[in-house]
Amino acid sequence: MKGFDPKFRDFPDYIVKITKEIWEERGLATLHDYYSEDIVVRMPGSVSTGNANVIGATMATLSEFPDRQMLAEDVIWSGTPEEGMLSSHRILNTATHLGDGAFGKATGTKLVFRGIADCHAINNQINDEWLIRDQGAIVRQMGWDPKEFATNQIANEGGPDKCIKPLTPDNDLEGPYKGRGNDNEWGQRHADILTRIMNADIATVVRDYDRAVRTEFPGGVSGHSYGSAENFWMGLRAALPSAVFQIHHQIGRNGPMMPPRSAIRWSLTGTHDGRGSFGAPTGAKVHVMGISHAEFGALVGGEPKLRHEFTLFDETSVWKQILMQTG
Repeated sequence: MKGFDPKFRDFPDYIVKITKEIWEERGLATLHDYYSEDIVVRMPGSVSTGNANVIGATMATLSEFPDRQMLAEDVIWSGTPEEGMLSSHRILNTATHLGDGAFGKATGTKLVFRGIADCHAINNQINDEWLIRDQGAIVRQMGWDPKEFATNQIANEGGPDKCIKPLTPDNDLEGPYKGRGNDNEWGQRHADILTRIMNADIATVVRDYDRAVRTEFPGGVSGHSYGSAENFWMGLRAALPSAVFQIHHQIGRNGPMMPPRSAIRWSLTGTHDGRGSFGAPTGAKVHVMGISHAEFGALVGGEPKLRHEFTLFDETSVWKQILMQTG
């Protein structure tokens, strides 16, 4: 790990340990060291720059959820210490809503939700980030639906003209990381599956998924077998049938004691012109930033299938874009 503190055994160890140090051990001051001064952080609901903003947002979240734990499910990565590395870090969060904040007055609600953070690191420092939290899972556990939450959020932020603008290609900022991942076969296999699905070849689910596949989708929705994957992807694509699908980053990974796996960061950009996961078509312009993880295996020899799928996007930011344009 040239350029990194020798206390870290490898890149996943670096990502997991600094996350715990910052959030659970309250080492917020270490963000001055671990995050570059001009870092670009993209979330579906906003774009920000600078580690001062990261520190402020972290303090606000910890004030609202002081017992938050961030359990590392996986770190799928590419690159080298010399040229820089990109981690796709999947986290299972547990937290209790004990303070007032972005989710209203403290309710005492106990939450479980996932997040995935894509981070570029070089010389012991992160300088570019793409982060998705499952806002849909959070708000549902607190008794709202994503559309209702987005409606209230717009009003609380001063209305459609003054509210914080969700991430779109128009307000995205270019950061230092220009990589596209690697050419590992499992990342390519995953990318091919997603591309076929987005081209309306839903039959690829039965061809390429294991019949006992376990799925984890936005809203904290867990499922099994073909129907779960088919329903999710058809609902999303039906809502945005003419939107452009694009893969921005692709990693495949083979590692000891781990299944072959992949991480894909993707987007759908276009018009809400179909009836699907977001109700009746509105004609609103929408950008969806998504990250998908997959694990592969061959229960039947010589027939590798997708056996475990995780996909996240922020339902509340999609609804916010729709409501900002339609009222």
